[in-house]
Amino acid sequence: MCGPAGAGKSTVARRLERQGMVRLSFDEVAWARGIRSMPLPREVHAQIEEVLRARLFELVTAGADVVLDFSFWSRRVRESYRSLLRPLGIEPEIIYLATPREVALARVRARRLEHGDDFTLPEEVAASYFDHFEPPTADEGPLEVIHP
Repeated sequence: MCGPAGAGKSTVARRLERQGMVRLSFDEVAWARGIRSMPLPREVHAQIEEVLRARLFELVTAGADVVLDFSFWSRRVRESYRSLLRPLGIEPEIIYLATPREVALARVRARRLEHGDDFTLPEEVAASYFDHFEPPTADEGPLEVIHP
């Protein structure tokens, strides 16, 4: 999954999960650890990423289809995961939710911190995430663009 906060990544990822994929989510791991505010401190983000990367490696080597419910906000981050998976013979597909800014920000404003996919963010943080997001391009590899 790929898109800024409020794009609809978790909604699409949960649909893929119902179709048989294993969903890995930063937000759900943070929620399970009792974290109720975002953004995550750098060291906590790194710890969670280490856990999720290890779980991803286990799952794909066992032959599971996995959906990463992450933002993948930069080309650099997307490439780091491709580099992790290529030696396993896997070329990941990016599913990019090209959600309009006003829709994404309205969705973030509507969040109520009710579950692990419902973290609230200050308006200025959500706007900054959107404004600094690097949309993926076809030259990065397989890409599906969804216009919600």
